[in-house]
Amino acid sequence: MCRCFVVPLFHLHRVRVLDMEGALTARDRVGIQDFVLLDAHTSETAFLDNLKKRFSEDLIYTYIGTLLVSVNPYKELDIYSKKQMDIYMGVNFFELPPHIFALADNAYHTMLAEANNHFILISGESGAGKTEASKKILQYYAVSCPSTTLLDNVRDRMLLSNPVLEAFGNSKTLKNDNSSRFGKYMDIQFDIQGDAVGGHILGYLLEKSRVVHQNHRERNFHIFYQLVKGGEEDLLHQLGLESNCQHYSYLVQVWANWCMLGQPLDIQHLLGVIASVLHLGNVQFEPDSKGYATLNNSAELLWVLSPFTVDHAIYARDALAKAIYGRTFTWLVNKINDSMENKDSSCKTVIGLLDIYGFEVFYVNSFEQFCINYCNEKLQQLFIQLTLKSEQEEYEAENIGWEPVQFFNNKIICDLVEEKHRGIISVLDEECLRPGEATDLTFLERLEEKLDSHPHFVTHKLADKKTRKTLERGDFRLLHYAGEVTYCVVGFLSKNNDLLYRNIKDVSLQVSTHVASQFKSSLLGLTDILMSKEPWYVRCLKSNESQQPGQFDDVLVRHQVKYLGLMEHLRVRRAGFAYRCRYDVFLQRYKPLCPATWPYWRGVAAEGVEVLVQHLGYLPDEYKMGRTKIFIRHPRTLFATEDAFERHSMTTKIETCWRGVQARKAKGRRQWAVKVIKKFIKGYMARGEAKTTDNSEYLAFVRQNYLNRLKDNLPKMVLDKTSWLTPPPVLTETSEILRQLHMRLMVRKYIRGITAQQKAQLQLKGITSVIFKGKKDSYPQSVSQPYVDTRISEQDINMKVLQMIRHEGIKYSIPIVKYDRNGFKARPRQLILTQTAAYVVDDAKIKQRVLYTTLKGDPNAIQCVLTSCAQGDLIMQCDHLFEALTKLSVVANKQSAINVVQGSVKFQMKAGKEGIVEFSSGQESMVYKDKNGHLMVVSDAVTAAERGLVACSQTCLCCLGQLLWPLPHNLPQIWDQARAQLVRITCFLLTFILAARRMSRLQ
Repeated sequence: MCRCFVVPLFHLHRVRVLDMEGALTARDRVGIQDFVLLDAHTSETAFLDNLKKRFSEDLIYTYIGTLLVSVNPYKELDIYSKKQMDIYMGVNFFELPPHIFALADNAYHTMLAEANNHFILISGESGAGKTEASKKILQYYAVSCPSTTLLDNVRDRMLLSNPVLEAFGNSKTLKNDNSSRFGKYMDIQFDIQGDAVGGHILGYLLEKSRVVHQNHRERNFHIFYQLVKGGEEDLLHQLGLESNCQHYSYLVQVWANWCMLGQPLDIQHLLGVIASVLHLGNVQFEPDSKGYATLNNSAELLWVLSPFTVDHAIYARDALAKAIYGRTFTWLVNKINDSMENKDSSCKTVIGLLDIYGFEVFYVNSFEQFCINYCNEKLQQLFIQLTLKSEQEEYEAENIGWEPVQFFNNKIICDLVEEKHRGIISVLDEECLRPGEATDLTFLERLEEKLDSHPHFVTHKLADKKTRKTLERGDFRLLHYAGEVTYCVVGFLSKNNDLLYRNIKDVSLQVSTHVASQFKSSLLGLTDILMSKEPWYVRCLKSNESQQPGQFDDVLVRHQVKYLGLMEHLRVRRAGFAYRCRYDVFLQRYKPLCPATWPYWRGVAAEGVEVLVQHLGYLPDEYKMGRTKIFIRHPRTLFATEDAFERHSMTTKIETCWRGVQARKAKGRRQWAVKVIKKFIKGYMARGEAKTTDNSEYLAFVRQNYLNRLKDNLPKMVLDKTSWLTPPPVLTETSEILRQLHMRLMVRKYIRGITAQQKAQLQLKGITSVIFKGKKDSYPQSVSQPYVDTRISEQDINMKVLQMIRHEGIKYSIPIVKYDRNGFKARPRQLILTQTAAYVVDDAKIKQRVLYTTLKGDPNAIQCVLTSCAQGDLIMQCDHLFEALTKLSVVANKQSAINVVQGSVKFQMKAGKEGIVEFSSGQESMVYKDKNGHLMVVSDAVTAAERGLVACSQTCLCCLGQLLWPLPHNLPQIWDQARAQLVRITCFLLTFILAARRMSRLQ
């Protein structure tokens, strides 16, 4: 494998979009894309500076040899498209800038070439992007591998397994909204042609305790919220659920950012099991007189639970819920495996994807963090072993002397956890099985007895005075390879036991499975699987804790670099030589730097490289010649070679020829410029004359210039009447046609953007305008307020009234104040408009029913309306007069029956008598009975400035309405005129286009 940093010449055409990284001269701006070439490779500061430099340019990937470092940008980057996949297909690993597609592609082709198994280990802290990296690799294989109907089905199932497992195995934590709470290893099986033919998934350490308890601001598994918030009403009814997460004890907050699960096999039964867990969590217990748990609503369960205390009953309930969910998850993984199984017994190779939890350090670390961090210790141990093994094998294959590398061996920490009889897991299992009253604190005491002198273990009791201040009495601290982590022992025994009563009536009969031991065994099995395959690594880093794009937290990233062992890995890779490359590739790129190898080298490539490096002045300790590759010890040697290559001129002859070509072009441009300038001056002088040979090109230039300026300064609003550019005389007619066309275009665009609701509002406001505009002083202020469907909801109308009038169809309702015709006493009422009549309602009584057919044309005034009908006159006051009367006129089809008057109005009182309502303006609105017996209606005065402003806005609205409906009937003729004029314009432009381009060159 060529580990070349630069982009070979014959691949430059494939990576033009990535040229920013293409040459070593860019390293000062965008950093070095392989840390192995970092000169200060032992400096954490230099390492971080390089990462930060690349991150600031959205270059989130960097290599350490074949290891890929990925920094989560927390934003979408356009680097995962089908086009990007095509660029990286079948290309040597280091020929293109770092990318996860490059790693996936090289793992795939190496597997095919060597016919052996590989795995890709994806690790990092929660929220660093591990799951996304796994998805990108699967998507790449789905696109890049050969395609048939059968293979497409297998790939589809692999891709669809991700969202299903995320739903059941992921949840929101303090550090990540979509944190994987289980480890996943997937084998992708390929046949001898490289077709994806099957897959298999292994799951590790599902965090079942999350089912019954979550830390503050964390949530349960996504599936619970997807079911409750995303399930259809019929499904929830069948499962006995409600769509409110707050009604379930196991769910703390609503999580609605996840779509509902798809429809795999047995989905109804699967969701039924999930629903049963929620129901189980809502079971509540109360103690009876003897202290035993009781359930008031179930005599049978009361009998079954009689031997239990409340604490025992709650424990049994939660244990059952965890067991049900854990076995459901196992069943789901098995179902997915069945769907992807390939039953062909022919030889297959595999690429494994390991997406497993990263090192976790929380404010309070419990049993789950202990297991997760133990897993990371084992993987770090495996990582260093495989890296050293890979490096040593390459050196031996190339016959280069291997220099032993000193590194931190974390075997002492792994033994501390897993050693028989003395390790933490063994002590934990013994305490779980010990007869008597075993507790978390007795477990801690046993640890102190067994590990009192261990250098990587400390407790409050064993610590010195200074350290003791940082430890609680129930804590123990481990010095991991990534740093110190303090664990709280509370819950260790119960979580490790994972007890489930065989017979719920008998507390003493228990099925105990030791979780830590099972996890230890599964890790050993996983280690055996990985040791049998060739490794590839993706190390994911979080750029910041707040998940904000563009932020790079140096302290946070430094901590991750440490506990992921990146500096250790870089040190191993740089133990000998920083760079190695095949002879033929090295010679092809750098042969112009030596006269003996340029333009052709006729001999063996290795000999040509030897001649080349001797000419460049390489010292004996700066390089070694292997069997197939050259090894260069220091990055600075390679950088000097690359800089020399970029500075080197191809030949003096090429430079001379190029200067001659440029001189001849310059002479031709000067001669052409003289002609164009002369013609332009003549045209300017004759610009007012009829079109001639002398001024035709100048006039065409004037037209083109105006059209270009007009293109960039077109009005943006229909109401903009003043910003159209003044045209030159030659384009006056054309400008007017274009202005009309542009106006129609904006109008049409506005019309198409209007929603049905907005259109209905405008239509109602149009009716209001016909009735009231120019007749009412309050019209400008009122018409700008949006109309609503009704002012009273059906819930606020008395049920008896609803039953009497609902068959007529309620169209609109509004609160009103009705004034008695004799005495003008104010009565709060509801005015309800149905399809056939208007009702005045007082609570449960219908006071008046006015058929629309009986309405007659009587006046109305500000804040007061008189409705005249066969039964007499109704005097009413409402706050939304224009809206109410417009609705009434539409429902009753009585627009012409509404009259607007000023001053006063007479109305019919009892016994044929007439009353008078007088209207005036004052400091505040009021309605009262005057001493003369008239009903006085006073409206507050509006300042002249306010009225003018509102009236102006209303005028604009009316103008817009005139433009919108209807469109002019002569629009086709306008288009024909414009088209004819545009043909003439085009002819002018074609005549002068060459001259215009030449003029632009002169500029």
